[in-house]
Amino acid sequence: QVQVVESGGGLVQAGGSLRLSCSVSGSSFSILTMRWWRQAPGHQAPGHQRELIADITSGGDTYYSDPVKGRFTISRDNAKDTVYLQMNSLKAEDTAVYYCVARKEGVVDYWGHGTQVTVSS
Repeated sequence: QVQVVESGGGLVQAGGSLRLSCSVSGSSFSILTMRWWRQAPGHQAPGHQRELIADITSGGDTYYSDPVKGRFTISRDNAKDTVYLQMNSLKAEDTAVYYCVARKEGVVDYWGHGTQVTVSS
């Protein structure tokens, strides 16, 4: 059973920074593709209006969505079974629940419970 646990969310002023962490257990972490999704307020139904914002493969290749490119950085520490999302220059529109997802064998996704990030303007 793969378990995914996010931490590091909170309240921050616009222009500030936060670093989210996501630890994984129950699988060989180094082979997983790790993803960060977010769901903005008002879109609470599972699977609805969630936005993929960053992705890092087992080989270290990264992807960023346009809204976060240049401000967010995804990284992984395979020795700690942890992926990070460094978020800089935060904006009010970054307010959302942030979910970490472990993708195994390219098709099976394991979701964390999410961590709230609130950016005050």
